[in-house]
Amino acid sequence: MESTEPTLPIAAKESPPAHEFMTKNRASLKAQFAVYSTVLMMLDAAMIGLSFRLSYFIRFETNLPVFQIDVVPNIVYYERVTLLVTILWLIVFRFSGLYNRENLLSGPEEYAIVFRATTISMLFVVVFGFLQPIFIIARGWLLMSWLFSFLLISMGRFLLRRAVRQLRRFGFFVSRAVIIGANDEGLMLARQLSDWRYSGLQILGFIDKKILPSEAPLEGMQVLGNMDLLDQMIEKYEIDELILASSSISSRDRLLEIFQKYGVSDEVNIRMSSGLYEIITTGLKVREFAFVPLVCVNKVRLTGLDNLLKILLDYGATILGLIVLSPILLLIAIVIKLDSPGPVLHRRRVMGVNNRQFDAFKFRSMHIDGDEILARSPELQKELAEKHKLKDDPRITRVGNFLRKYSLDELPQLFNVIRYEMSLVGPRIIHPDEMSEYQRWGLNLLTVRPGLTGLWQVSGRSDLTYQERIRLDMHYIRNWSIWLDFQLLWQTIPAVIRSRGAY
Repeated sequence: MESTEPTLPIAAKESPPAHEFMTKNRASLKAQFAVYSTVLMMLDAAMIGLSFRLSYFIRFETNLPVFQIDVVPNIVYYERVTLLVTILWLIVFRFSGLYNRENLLSGPEEYAIVFRATTISMLFVVVFGFLQPIFIIARGWLLMSWLFSFLLISMGRFLLRRAVRQLRRFGFFVSRAVIIGANDEGLMLARQLSDWRYSGLQILGFIDKKILPSEAPLEGMQVLGNMDLLDQMIEKYEIDELILASSSISSRDRLLEIFQKYGVSDEVNIRMSSGLYEIITTGLKVREFAFVPLVCVNKVRLTGLDNLLKILLDYGATILGLIVLSPILLLIAIVIKLDSPGPVLHRRRVMGVNNRQFDAFKFRSMHIDGDEILARSPELQKELAEKHKLKDDPRITRVGNFLRKYSLDELPQLFNVIRYEMSLVGPRIIHPDEMSEYQRWGLNLLTVRPGLTGLWQVSGRSDLTYQERIRLDMHYIRNWSIWLDFQLLWQTIPAVIRSRGAY
């Protein structure tokens, strides 16, 4: 399934009506992706060439003191090297799967593959230079070329994804799909995948034997038929994707039958939900015992190199951020003190990794007699109990309203990151009383540190329902990568400036 953004669609009701355009532009998806791959390859080649030329300019034409000034460059020689290296890098990209449909429009994972492919390509050049002494190039030029290639190629692919997202409005790059199973899991999958702008899927309906075709278990989607009519449904609706809600198929034989029939088909792709594993674990690994492969459950989400990368990002960015933001932090503290009586900081007891609780720091944004103010309004008490947020909260001070609007009240949580209690990116911090809201998902929530920002921050914040926030948290935990953290940090800046859903 393709996706232009890692952001999880939050509600089916926000998805534009797909049926209005899906009868148009039904050109073969293979042809569309063939054109896309060709354009992508040309764009990659242009970005590689640009990165090498930019590196040449910085290395040889700026006269920076960090480089040797006695080197006399031969631009014709470097142009030939650039041409050969560009061809080499494109070949490595091809074998790395960067032009395969499965890896295109696939979220941050695509950038991870770009990083690995550019690194492997550079290592090929380094090894060739070691084996062939006559192949002489400036090390600074090669190092900068590697860095600029990754950045420019990633930027080019990001912009091309944006173009695809616009083309999806006209029916391009959208696959027709049905969900097998209209149980709770199938309905949840339909809600999450309903926005074709992000999922790249037009969910036509369900295949289910327990519900009559005339029934509509979800608004805008009805049961198309039962499993006995699956072949006819695929042909009638030109289905590209079969999505199996694994918990809805109780028969092992029926499951094998589906995979035997369509598992190797060039026309239909089969996707299967993670089912029970989605609930009980955040990571799986397969190990063999006496030649028998068994699935093992990871007790924590991030281990080894993944954990190290996240720690480096957290501490590197947080220390730099505290140095840069220290005057702003001091100014906010002074303004809070002048605006209303009370402490500058507020401590909120929240849940951490492995069920450990800690105090999350925030700038105080409420009056110190907030409980008394709330006690005068039963309606607000009810809203707070249901949503854990108040849209028009009378307890908030004038300065607090401004701080919350632009999320400045959360800046002291940078110190929680330094104390290894929080992360820059992660699920929302929650009070111990909120754990009951997560129900079966609570097993996953406490396997990672909570974050200052996350999918909930860039997807609407307090405008989301509580269940939508939970779904976004689970999506982040299951799909974590260092590239997803980078992308969410980048998206947080415009989200905070727009201040949508901030209260």
